[in-house]
Amino acid sequence: MKRLLLIALVVLAALGGLVWLSNFGDDTRVHEAAPAAPPSPEQVARGAYLARAGNCMLCHTERGGAAYAGGRPMETPFGTVYASNLTPDAQAGIGAWSVAQFRRALHEGRSRDGRLLYPVFPYTHTTRVTGADADALFDYLRSLPPVNKPNRQHRLRWPYNTQAALAVWRTLYFRPEKFVADPARTPEWNRGAYLVQGLGHCGACHTARNALGGSEGMDLSGGLIPMQNWYAPSLAADNEAGVASWSIEDITQLLSTGTSRRGAVLGPMAEVVLHSTQYLEPGDVRAMAVYLQGLPPAPTDTDPRELPRAGAATLDRGGRLYERHCASCHGEQGQGVPGAYPPLAGNRAVTMPSTSNLVQVVLHGGFPPATRGNPRPFGMPPFATTLSDADVAAVLTYIRAGWNNRAAPVSELEIAQQRSSVRR
Repeated sequence: MKRLLLIALVVLAALGGLVWLSNFGDDTRVHEAAPAAPPSPEQVARGAYLARAGNCMLCHTERGGAAYAGGRPMETPFGTVYASNLTPDAQAGIGAWSVAQFRRALHEGRSRDGRLLYPVFPYTHTTRVTGADADALFDYLRSLPPVNKPNRQHRLRWPYNTQAALAVWRTLYFRPEKFVADPARTPEWNRGAYLVQGLGHCGACHTARNALGGSEGMDLSGGLIPMQNWYAPSLAADNEAGVASWSIEDITQLLSTGTSRRGAVLGPMAEVVLHSTQYLEPGDVRAMAVYLQGLPPAPTDTDPRELPRAGAATLDRGGRLYERHCASCHGEQGQGVPGAYPPLAGNRAVTMPSTSNLVQVVLHGGFPPATRGNPRPFGMPPFATTLSDADVAAVLTYIRAGWNNRAAPVSELEIAQQRSSVRR
């Protein structure tokens, strides 16, 4: 027994040493003076464009607050993290930071003083951003008006609020790395890969996370967005949001305007298009489309086993609710109206295994972004106060089983759970 205890202590000490060396084993402070010379207008413009590509302002701006001044609460399963102030204020923002310190934040997830940052800031993706792009971003941010708004203290539960716990998480799920172009691919594909994997941090939503908030790789295989109850569908599966069968034009139109003849974006993705991708240069949008179109196809469940079937009473109730609330826009046969209301028949967003997005849209409405290419989109009103949980379950079950759709019923329990747990 003593021998086993000794072995266990040695193993624990070795693991502790690994965690320490991985996160604190070097000089974590960068003693470089902040730059004195102002950047060129061209460098600032480039940084502004890159900030758009990374959608930085959305997270680092509190509702109603100054741009990039931080304070926006980011709810996580472990507590609340508040976005930091990125304006060049010397006390509250990054005005005293150096170029090297800013690079290290993007590439290694460390603050100016070497403190480990929480991965709500997506350094697991920005680690791939080139040094030149990181410098341009920094030059843009230090060109902004300084805002003296102190950063708010995070509200995380123990032990998640400790640097030790964060060090363990990083040892398990994070390694600094550089983007390496694939010589077997075209420059356009590589540019798309760089944007999707790096600044765009698409995998932050479109890759599943485990109970500790970690993800293995960046397979873009889909995942539930924590605390929001939106499901970011797989970008590689044809029965979810894979675009291998789409034309490049349809993909670029979706990313640039929020809608195309093949589909529309809602929820968190609508914010991405609204604040980021609609402003990207056509060449960059096309590069992202080329990369997404070429993703290896994810295996889908093709087992012909029989799906659960809804009872006749549920389908009858759902049909009557559909006729009363839905048919005037989506059509009696679920055919929709081109350019206005999406079809429900044959719509993979309707038949996905995950029903989270359907419930969200019915309860809280569905609103594509108002973009330059689609300034007056058609939206769907919320029915949270109109329909009961049983009503929502019935009408969604009817839609998922109607026409040529073949998907499992939606239970009243699913609706109740999502209605009570959603954070908006």
